[in-house]
Amino acid sequence: MLQKIRFILLLTLLSLPAWAQQIDTTKNPPIRNIEVENVDVMPAAINTKGWLLLDKDIQTELDGAVQNLYNFKFDKAEKQFRSLRRRYPHHPMPYFLLGLSTWWKIVPSNVQTKQYDNIFFAYMDTAIVNGEKLYEADNKNYEACFFLAAAYGFDARLHAERKDWRKATVSSKNSLEYLDKSREANGLSPEFLFGQALFNYYAVWIPENYPLLKPVLLFFPKGNKQLGIQQLRNVADNGFYVGLEAKTFLMRILNNEENNPALAMPISRYLATNYPDNAYFQRFYDLLCFNNGEFRECERVSHEILDKLNRGLPGYEGISGRYATYFLGWLMQNKYKDIPKAKDYYQRCIVFAESTNDTAGGFYLYSNLNLARLAEREKDKAAARRYYEAVIEHADHKLEQYKEAKAYLKKNKK
Repeated sequence: MLQKIRFILLLTLLSLPAWAQQIDTTKNPPIRNIEVENVDVMPAAINTKGWLLLDKDIQTELDGAVQNLYNFKFDKAEKQFRSLRRRYPHHPMPYFLLGLSTWWKIVPSNVQTKQYDNIFFAYMDTAIVNGEKLYEADNKNYEACFFLAAAYGFDARLHAERKDWRKATVSSKNSLEYLDKSREANGLSPEFLFGQALFNYYAVWIPENYPLLKPVLLFFPKGNKQLGIQQLRNVADNGFYVGLEAKTFLMRILNNEENNPALAMPISRYLATNYPDNAYFQRFYDLLCFNNGEFRECERVSHEILDKLNRGLPGYEGISGRYATYFLGWLMQNKYKDIPKAKDYYQRCIVFAESTNDTAGGFYLYSNLNLARLAEREKDKAAARRYYEAVIEHADHKLEQYKEAKAYLKKNKK
């Protein structure tokens, strides 16, 4: 277990996440407010001639493509990325973007699907080869460092998910090295600040939550969690490519790590509203609506998710279905008092959970538990036993659900 956590530490700290385009809802472009305290070398000290990352024409060209990517219109996005590749066949940017598009095809399955692995690794490998050539030609090419840190980070992350620890370790080490080198360009653009923001946050958060890893962190630079969040906000507000990705991480950090769903909610609503066909954004927003008691909105989004799943939209599969059917089951049971519909949604949730092998999670356990309670209320002992036995089989023995199921089965022996 400790070995696995060590790799989680490395990969969390080192993986630069996906790029994104923040939609500008105003008529004027946002003012970039880069804090001097976050800058190691001021912009004037670096020669950026020829860098695609800072090219305004490229940014304008890729505006719609990156938005299409995050709205899961992959064909449209990749058409533009391939056009960029034809013009810049030796630059890492087009290959990284094509790899990023492939990555987001993997994300909605909680990185379980393996059908895109080979093409994903091929794109990231090509980005790395081209990035290393640029860096060898000029070791002050921080654009090359950015792409190398990002590509190695993604490569490490997926190798770790596939439990190829050797490759994950090598890529993690390389990612950290290039991330450290690219820090000197932090003042040029929020794109460069993004990786440092994530490092600052997780370098503190991980040892706080995994004390056994504190000795390991002696080999890493010190982090600053609050500075990391501040930097992420900076990037989210001002970033051209990574603004949306910074929003995604802020949403997850505020809700999952900081336990502050109230601050996560407006970010989640923005993402779900502006990218309504992104299955990951939709189900995260659905979850926050449910947890925050916004039941009307939760019901609307849940129905939308199921409709898109039925229509076969990219990214809408069993995991999204599991979220939506559980929420609708709960609403039918507790808000509308429509027990037949509640049962139907809970049963569908169980099917979705089993189809994705997510039978240890709360949605699966609570669906079985609620069905067991409803059967008990209706004096259907056979059904109650069946659902309680499913809870016993999959629940941790320390959970209250397990204890409740155990008590019922002990009291109602065959």
